[in-house]
Amino acid sequence: MTCAQLLIRLLRDAYGVETVFGIPGVHTIELYRELAGGEASGLRHVTPRHEQGAGFMADGYARATGKPGVCFIITGPGMTNIATAMAQALADSVPMLVISSVNRRDTLGRGQGRLHELPSQQQLLAGVSRFSHTLLDPDGLPEALARAFAVFEGARPGPVHIEIPIDLFDAPVTPPRRVARPALAKATPDPGALAEAAAWLEDASRPLVLLGGGCVDAPEAARSLVESLDAPAVTTINAKGLLGRDHPLDLGANASLPAVRELAHDADVVLAIGTELGETDYDVVFDDGFVLGGRLIRIDVDAQQLARNQAADLALVADAGSALEALAARLAGPRRARGGAERARAVREALGLERDPAFAPYAPLFETLREALPEAILVGDSCATTYAANHLVAQPAPRRFFNASTGYGTLGYGLPAALGASLARPDLPVVALVGDGGVMFTLPELACAVEERLPVVILLWHNQGYEEIRRFMDDAGVTRLGVDIQAPDFPAVAGGFGCPAARVADPGELAEALAARPADGPLLIEVDAAAWAEAVAHA
Repeated sequence: MTCAQLLIRLLRDAYGVETVFGIPGVHTIELYRELAGGEASGLRHVTPRHEQGAGFMADGYARATGKPGVCFIITGPGMTNIATAMAQALADSVPMLVISSVNRRDTLGRGQGRLHELPSQQQLLAGVSRFSHTLLDPDGLPEALARAFAVFEGARPGPVHIEIPIDLFDAPVTPPRRVARPALAKATPDPGALAEAAAWLEDASRPLVLLGGGCVDAPEAARSLVESLDAPAVTTINAKGLLGRDHPLDLGANASLPAVRELAHDADVVLAIGTELGETDYDVVFDDGFVLGGRLIRIDVDAQQLARNQAADLALVADAGSALEALAARLAGPRRARGGAERARAVREALGLERDPAFAPYAPLFETLREALPEAILVGDSCATTYAANHLVAQPAPRRFFNASTGYGTLGYGLPAALGASLARPDLPVVALVGDGGVMFTLPELACAVEERLPVVILLWHNQGYEEIRRFMDDAGVTRLGVDIQAPDFPAVAGGFGCPAARVADPGELAEALAARPADGPLLIEVDAAAWAEAVAHA
């Protein structure tokens, strides 16, 4: 057996990988020999049009399922292309396995001007991965993969990079008699610290719960906990849908808004689980105004995270899901009324999102989407509709809403990540929320959507350029430059790829377009932002 054959067999049989994203190159020919048939017959290969698209597709695949997205990437430019997608996945703790080629072992680090050569590819990728490993002995492949999946399953997940020198793909290797893949038990909280945390929460009069993306696989425990405490809960962008749609205790991802900040300041005990308490969830207005007045309990699988952003009065290192289940069990029983639903209702009334002029154009858009596609996964780029959706959208379950506005905040994420989500969850409709500026970063991935016959709706909000940056420039008194950009005729471009398209200017037209969406391929719907806002204002 060759090293490439063993790689394919291990991914498929030992780790249950079904789909890989990649663009072949001269350095990965031997790897693709194995993908083309034989041992690889159980793997689906999806070809993006850019390696960044491969990374974003793997990211969307992973967020929709919890299973790592896997990429096969060429040496050098393929790796620099995917680095942005890896950085986004690293910021949001998304499991992603990137297998790449690298130059021959006898040439590494010698600067000989070899094809695709970097001074140190591994060093470059180490900064956007949980770890980057260079395979120097083909017999070490099983161990390298086992380490990667140990990170995905037992630690704070993120991208892992394994590079294989091109002289090793066809090198002979002895298949292991058994794969060293231990059944990893989730890290549970220290019993004494857990008891103390439960006591603080039981004694609290005004508790508040902050639920982050680390909690998404424990929705029942999360609901049980907040209901037992009768406590309002902030569910971050990556935790949206965790408590179910329109739960009376759910304040959504509105921690940057004054009413939620006041609630957080007045809470006597705050429980933060699986959240880094980062800027893009709690301080997107960038004024350091999210201040906790009471005692803070923090629970996270990453010990370092417990020392960042907000100082904890009690810190527990544990898997968020395991901690939720343990706390929910301790706090089950007769419930002490704390007026949580009333407090949450008062905050929602004070937020007044439905009355806020800033959200007026977007509310009917999401109402129309919800009526037409109530179970849809919404995948957002960094764009106006995504920023509004962070506040306005409620989802029925976790892993149904994610976007690039958190953490790294890249552009171009929405379209390819939606394709990855659609490949992962063909049972659910998928909508990509994109803008006319950001979609240009990865627009060629429409070709992949058509080729793979993915029924993704690309909802393109066309506001004539980089609207968010225009607003920041205006607020700062900076003359606009580089933000009023020329856009193509998007329906014509989509048609060139073989993708049907529609232009809409009001909710009625959007509903009609959604009702006519194809079942076996993508649909691009361009919304004229100015015409839409005028139609909504006069409705």
